[in-house]
Amino acid sequence: MGSIKPNKNFQEFIDTNKFSKFQWMIFAVCFLVALLDGYDTVAIGYIAPSLIQEWGIQKPDLATAMSAGLFGIAIGAIGFGPLADKLGRKIMLVISVLVFGIGTFISAYSQNLLHLEIMRFITGVGLGAAMPNAVTLLTEYCPSKRKFFLVNTMFCGFPVGAASGGFLAAWIIPEFGWQSVLFLGGIVPVILAIFLIFFVPESARYSINKGLSQKKIKATLSRISATAKDYSSFYLSENKTAIATNKSEGIRVILSKHYAIGSVMLWITYFMGLVIFYGVSNWMPTLFTTAHISGSLAAIVTGLFALGGLGAIANGWLMDRYNPSLLIATFFGLTFITVGAIGYAIDLGTAALVFITIVAGIVMNTAQSSLPSFAASFYPTAGRSTGVSWMLGIGRFGGIAGSYLVAELIKRNMDLQQIFIVLAIPAVISTCTLLVIYLKYFTKKKNEVSEEVYNV
Repeated sequence: MGSIKPNKNFQEFIDTNKFSKFQWMIFAVCFLVALLDGYDTVAIGYIAPSLIQEWGIQKPDLATAMSAGLFGIAIGAIGFGPLADKLGRKIMLVISVLVFGIGTFISAYSQNLLHLEIMRFITGVGLGAAMPNAVTLLTEYCPSKRKFFLVNTMFCGFPVGAASGGFLAAWIIPEFGWQSVLFLGGIVPVILAIFLIFFVPESARYSINKGLSQKKIKATLSRISATAKDYSSFYLSENKTAIATNKSEGIRVILSKHYAIGSVMLWITYFMGLVIFYGVSNWMPTLFTTAHISGSLAAIVTGLFALGGLGAIANGWLMDRYNPSLLIATFFGLTFITVGAIGYAIDLGTAALVFITIVAGIVMNTAQSSLPSFAASFYPTAGRSTGVSWMLGIGRFGGIAGSYLVAELIKRNMDLQQIFIVLAIPAVISTCTLLVIYLKYFTKKKNEVSEEVYNV
């Protein structure tokens, strides 16, 4: 080894070295967090038909249990997501994964709705805290020119997890009972948390920002390239106006004059998207059984809807090249058409129903899964963590609204065609909010989103 080289810019080091096995490991861990988030979040929908039969309850009675987890997710994202900026990415990720894993496992022992509602809320807090930290951890190890693609791909873990829950439920519930869905959703996160403790280091970017041990930082970065040990130290280069050292400054940024309209539009967009997603995912198995479709087929079709989020991978590639707000708006416009068509496809036979459901799942989940990476690029560094966490947290209330919305539509004795038309309407609202963002921030050069200009 030659003489020690001068200080090295962290992001330049990441951008100029090959994407390493260590970074792929970080990607895989974050993907698994997203996958388990998807599985545990929608698990209540897959076990709902069994609960109705075993506990002798009515379908609308499940609305509170379905919403309790989503309310916990919202609290976890809004309240605990920004804590990673103070306590560290790793510790918050470990704690949150343990909380939702243990919460899901204990939920399997529920004997009544009240106990299930309490445990779903606790589980939700862990789920809500996990996702923003997974996004942050991965982003801080991504090359600059591949962030949309990598973060979108990671977020596809959510629909994959939601879909796998449907496929597994169709197989294991008849054999082992509804509790088996929750046992599986509890054990795997605990194993992942143990892996995190022993094999995943703290974010190097976070460590540099906090002035932690350069020896440990270089040891971590040497897993990307052995040349890391050749430098005396690593540093971050941030725009002076884009540095926030605490939570309150991040909030001031996202609510500033420049970003306030965009923030509200993002909140509405994510909210409306989750009205659709949870309204469909939580209730589709139950709604389809009333249309004389078997419980196993209903679970599989619901899983196919969620699996459509894999389209976000291709959209991430497109977002690196074209305007992301217009791309996502287009997918939401298509969501209105396809989700509204699901109710009519039921009368056309199983093949037509599966086809329409897959198409609807692709366009809807592609749009929704692309929003976190868009939000991360929309905000400056000073407000990025808070901006993403608040969008995810506030948006989760849309999932609560979606669950109650379908319950109310069922109470009003609406047929399946009417229910799915109502569920499609929020997509029109999301399309409009994204067009507002495009018109305000991307149509004129002086209004383009930038880290250079914002008034706090």
